[in-house]
This record gives sequence, C-alpha cells and structure tokens, in this order.
Amino acid sequence: MRRLTFLVALLVAAPAVHAAEGGHGVYLLGLRGTNAGITPPPGVYFANNLYIYSGAATATQTVFPTLGGQAVANVNATVILDLPSVMWSTPVDVLGGNLAFSLLWPIGGPTVNAGARLSSSLLGLSAAGAQSDSVFTLGDPAVSASIGWHAGNYHWNAALTGFVPVGNYRYGALANIANHRWAADVTGSFTWFDPKIGLDLSLAVGATFSQENAATQYKTGDEFHLEWAVTQYLSKEFSIGAVGYFYRQFTPDSGAGAVFGQFMGQVAAVGGTLGYNFKVGNYPVAARVKVYSEFAVRNRLEGTGGFFTLSVPLYVNGASARAPDSAN
Repeated sequence: MRRLTFLVALLVAAPAVHAAEGGHGVYLLGLRGTNAGITPPPGVYFANNLYIYSGAATATQTVFPTLGGQAVANVNATVILDLPSVMWSTPVDVLGGNLAFSLLWPIGGPTVNAGARLSSSLLGLSAAGAQSDSVFTLGDPAVSASIGWHAGNYHWNAALTGFVPVGNYRYGALANIANHRWAADVTGSFTWFDPKIGLDLSLAVGATFSQENAATQYKTGDEFHLEWAVTQYLSKEFSIGAVGYFYRQFTPDSGAGAVFGQFMGQVAAVGGTLGYNFKVGNYPVAARVKVYSEFAVRNRLEGTGGFFTLSVPLYVNGASARAPDSAN
C-alpha cells in the first residue's frame, strides 16, 4: 500500500517529463565549435574528444526518462566519454566542394542515480526505492559524409551522419551509452575566419531524426540543434572565445513505450573556450577546451559539460597543414 501511495504521489505532484529517450539525443551537443565550417585540405586527420558532463533534475521538476526500458524519477547523472574520430578529406570534387568522410566511435558511459524507479511493462507500474547504475563500454558509432566549400574568408559544409545501433545496449539498465536505435542527422556549418585579425565566427545548425527503439517501443521525437562559437586568436598558438548551443525537439516522443505522454525537450547553454596550437616533432597538434553551462532547460537534465580536444593531421596530400581545430 505504501508503494502504491508513493507512486501516486510522484505521478500527481510532479510534472512527468522525459523528452528524448534516456533524456538525451544521439547528437552530442557542443561537439562542433571553432572552425566548424572548415573542411581541411585532402588528407587523413585524427581527433580525440574527452567529454565530461554532470547534470540533474531541477528542483521544480521530476524527470521520467525511459532508461533501458525503465521509468525513473529524481535523476542525476555523470557522464564520461572518450570520442576518438578519424576524418578522410578526399580530393574528390562534388558540386565545387571537397568530399570528406569521418567515423566517430564513443567509449565510456554514465553513472546514473535515481531517487525512485517506476518499473513499467507498458504502464504496469510498480514503485521502488533509490537506484544507481554505471557502465563503461562501447557506444554506437557515427558515420558521416560531408562536402566542404571555401570562398576567401568564408567556409561552409553540409554533413549527413548516420548513427548505427551496434553498441552495447543493456535493456533494463539505468546506465547506457548505446541508444539501440537507428538515427540520422543533417547539419550545415559555417565559418567566417579572417587570418589578418584572427577572428573566427562559426555556426552549425542541424536536425536529428530517430527510428523507434525496438526493445523499449519508444520513438524519440525529431530534434533541432544549433551550436555557435566566437573565437579570437591572440597569436598563432593561443585563442580564446565564447561558445554555446541551443536544442529543442520539434515533434514529441511517441510509441507504446512513451508511457507518460508526449513531451518535447529543450536546453540552451553558454560557455567559454581556450585553444593552444603546438608541435610534437613534425606533427602540428591543436588542443582545445570548451565548457558549457546549461539553462532554459525543459524536460531534460540540467548541468555543466566540457570537452578537451586534441587533433592532429596524420597525412596531408602534398602540403603541410595545421591540425583542424574542430571535430566534425
């Protein structure tokens, strides 16, 4: 009886919100930033992003994300991911731009704590006490094709990314890095960079479309995302700037697994960035730190996240080039 009373109190006293399955999309907000619109010269490039995020439900919200097939309340999470990626910028000309391909494959995972678990077999709910879970494993790879154009100080590209559900997904677990659903993202990025004054203005705008997770019968709604960066190079080595992103679902979640109704998530963030370019032997290396603080959050966790990026050209066709300053 106490469990039933507890469950009813949770459902009635707090807004039941959980937009995007697991409280996050497959697209990692903040990954693009400085130089987002620049496709590097033909060659092979490697980048590694270390991503750390800590977030929780706000004091006025109770969040019910479907985590591995479970509905939970009063969630907080810490996520640590390593995101190695390889880009092949080809000499192939398509519509006047350079064709490029990239592969990113995350490893790591979250630690999730929930104040209550509301296990659901599609509304066959039963309350339970505090729960916690963590995992370190392989996530779903992202495979991209893009075309990049250049005109003086103007650089822009269009990218199509597919998220392949072959990562280690654990049905019934609170903590997952894999999403167990096919998804596609279309993003256009633009950079205006004046090397004379060292100013970089970058913007990336895109949309993500997900298929239903067959295990949970949950379909995440379509998602809009925008990222921006204003970066000033103080020298060839050092740069400093401001960064931010905005995310909002423009269609609600659906499917039999969306047991608490149709909701749409939103989040905005602003932060700062520092960059440093140096050499290791003959290899130019670009290092960059980005930190984001979230606000205007609706139906998601709210927190602080950051990236530490190292990128280096492995091979450049017939020319020397600096390391790309952004992982695309």
